[in-house]
Amino acid sequence: MEKKMFCFQCEQTALCKGCTGMAGVCGKKADTAQLQDKLTGVMVGIGSAIDASKVTKELSKLIISGLFTTITNVNFNNDNIGALADKIKGEAFKAGISFTEYDMNKVWDCNEDIRSLKSLILFGIRGMAAYAYHAMVLGYRDNDMEIFFYKALSAIGNETYGLNELLPVVLEVGEKNLTCMALLDKANTESFGHPVPVQVPLMVEKGPFIVISGHDLYDLKQLLIQTEKKGINIYTHGEMLPAHGYPELKKYSHLKGNFGTAWQNQQKEFADIPAPVIFTTNCLMPPRASYADRVFTTEMVSYPELVHIGEDKDFTPVINKALELGGYKEDTQFTGINGGKSTMTGFARNTVLSVADKVIEGVKSGAIKHFFLVAGCDGAKPGRNYYTEFVKQTPADSIVLTLACGKFRFNDLDLGTIGGLPRILDMGQCNDAYSAIQVAVALSKAFNCGVNDLPLSIVLSWYEQKAVCVLLTLLHLGIKNILLGPSLPAFVSPNVLKVLVDTFNIGPTTTPEEDLKKILG
Repeated sequence: MEKKMFCFQCEQTALCKGCTGMAGVCGKKADTAQLQDKLTGVMVGIGSAIDASKVTKELSKLIISGLFTTITNVNFNNDNIGALADKIKGEAFKAGISFTEYDMNKVWDCNEDIRSLKSLILFGIRGMAAYAYHAMVLGYRDNDMEIFFYKALSAIGNETYGLNELLPVVLEVGEKNLTCMALLDKANTESFGHPVPVQVPLMVEKGPFIVISGHDLYDLKQLLIQTEKKGINIYTHGEMLPAHGYPELKKYSHLKGNFGTAWQNQQKEFADIPAPVIFTTNCLMPPRASYADRVFTTEMVSYPELVHIGEDKDFTPVINKALELGGYKEDTQFTGINGGKSTMTGFARNTVLSVADKVIEGVKSGAIKHFFLVAGCDGAKPGRNYYTEFVKQTPADSIVLTLACGKFRFNDLDLGTIGGLPRILDMGQCNDAYSAIQVAVALSKAFNCGVNDLPLSIVLSWYEQKAVCVLLTLLHLGIKNILLGPSLPAFVSPNVLKVLVDTFNIGPTTTPEEDLKKILG
């Protein structure tokens, strides 16, 4: 078969090797993939030619937007991608930057180890750009972090770099992403308050409602403001679930609960709902005809023929659609994957650290013998029930920390409590890995040991590029013995994998029984 495209940036990539046909497994068509490569080539060319004196705020904003728009399940709109590439080129020329667009096939066709390291850099900064974008929307930026995007892009285009030059840049992606996650944590908590624990119902009340998906808390705030006192209830979906814990969002009485489970179930879960859905960030799947007229996009998300909410954040079309559809005639109870009728969230770093003395005493007394961080992205590939079974089988004297959409595999389970704390603590979105890191660091200080010496095991599921940059952050911090699944990334070559195994003892998940035996034995 003639290679129409090449994309292997997500976990579901065809045959665990790469999507090369007329369309990717995610639904992205070959011409869209080619345009995304062209957009990336423009940014790599700029990164290879720029010097710091010519960097402008607007150019950095556009570079971050360009990287974000190429993440899996964000943008399927060719016109939109082409226009963004032209806008970036225009801003570069305006700043006096002379550059040549880079041919990304030079990366995809090069030596597999070089390709592997350059892919880790590229996919890592794509994930990091998503977090930087969310912080930027709230008015928070970091110049040094933004300058690093150009350095990373330059490394991707540098054909003289070998393993010794590229590996340090890979780990620097993790370092800079830690800065980025800290910035976003500051932006979110200063804008919306520190999350507090809250029980979130999975029931949809009768009457008009809107479902909002993604990660962008600013979009949710604007929607809540515009729907106040209009008889429309708001329900979160997917990674928007943790929004219920933020005081400045939960104060709106019409923010009612959570609808549905993880992103990969949307084509089934959205098929018949009498309400519109807004996608604010990645997680969009090509909508089916049965509900496409009820799907709206905003920010970097775009799909042909869907109504897009622009920078003015005027949600009037969504509001009118909600009123037109009318919602359910009666209260309608939904459940999580395991049959639960509600779930808890809001256990971010501030909450957990506020009861750190109880946690530390629990460890010292033996009431808490182990911590598991079971976190990451969910996906459709078979084998992800591993995470449900793993959490079910964790001992009763252990605590499970979780974050990101992988938690929908088990977050409706009732595993009881330890010392008044639920055994499952939802710390938030994928970017809230910063909270988990801060808790781990605080515990290591309390016990005067390294993080790797704590009774803490990290079991990650990955799907897309934000998981890549979070993993690189953990490696930058020297955290070892991470289990990764359900399959290892196709873009990690055997030699690069060997370096990761030898240096960090990273390994694949096997079975819940075997992995728990290994961890606890």
